[in-house]
Amino acid sequence: MYDHSGLTPEEVDLLPREEDVRIYSERGWYLSEKLLTDDEVDALTDASELYYTGQRGRELPMRPDRLADWTPADGDVQRNNDYIHYQDEIIGKILRKPILGAVAARLAQTHEIRVFQATLIYKPPVAHEKSNIVSWHFDKYFWPTCSSDQMLTAFIPFHDCTEESGTITMVNGSHRWRHRHGAARPVGDPQDVRREYLLNGDAERNDALVEKVPVHIPKGHMTFHHCHLYHGSGPNRSPRPRRAISFHLQDGTNTYRDHTLSDSRQEPYKHDSLVRRTPAGQPDYSDPEFCPVLWPVHTPEGEASVTGE
Repeated sequence: MYDHSGLTPEEVDLLPREEDVRIYSERGWYLSEKLLTDDEVDALTDASELYYTGQRGRELPMRPDRLADWTPADGDVQRNNDYIHYQDEIIGKILRKPILGAVAARLAQTHEIRVFQATLIYKPPVAHEKSNIVSWHFDKYFWPTCSSDQMLTAFIPFHDCTEESGTITMVNGSHRWRHRHGAARPVGDPQDVRREYLLNGDAERNDALVEKVPVHIPKGHMTFHHCHLYHGSGPNRSPRPRRAISFHLQDGTNTYRDHTLSDSRQEPYKHDSLVRRTPAGQPDYSDPEFCPVLWPVHTPEGEASVTGE
């Protein structure tokens, strides 16, 4: 049984059904119902435009290494700006809408969902721009200091998102592949943009087929994908920019771990210099400033609802 405290009856009807959860576990991704109203999506667009002009609700206390932080000086390339949930309260409030956390909790079959990170993305309508192509990767590769393998990402476009505009493309079932590449970095090689050989090589090692699914996402809907799922996106061939947020989420069990124990090549995550410290002196991935709880919803008395038993 599930406790739906914090959701309206209409929102309860938007939650994934048991069959949806089963399919998510098999293919590694889920296309949601309409979770955001048109007004909420338009507010994301308006707030992002103000952000691009330099408006900030609050600044990061320091600049971490490897921060994605597009500025106009970077030109007409794909824009990526990290920590949008922290720097812009209008966007942050919409991302904290309880239904988003409830859907993620249902899919990950966990009692708690917290924010991990949120990146504002703008893909210009310049089909030949190589930065517009995001090569095949899985998100957990970039989170070596995370203990959980049940993290997930919501991809939230600000409009109907199609293959023409460079929508997200999922590789069905790839989150269950056991053998993965040992490349130093799976994305961003300008000489080998899509890196198909990595994807095909991993499929061969896992005796699996590569089934690519470009997902058509209607306005107000979003996708959720498993942290081990291979995905990427093609160029924007439409006449309009592709606007979206990549909303990374963590289950309540996730904590910092010493990544050098498993892979000495990996670098620390950018969070590690921002979040507060645990009593043991490690980065605290439950820091409410950067990683607030999305689900369950906490009541004013401090009591919380739960996703299930």
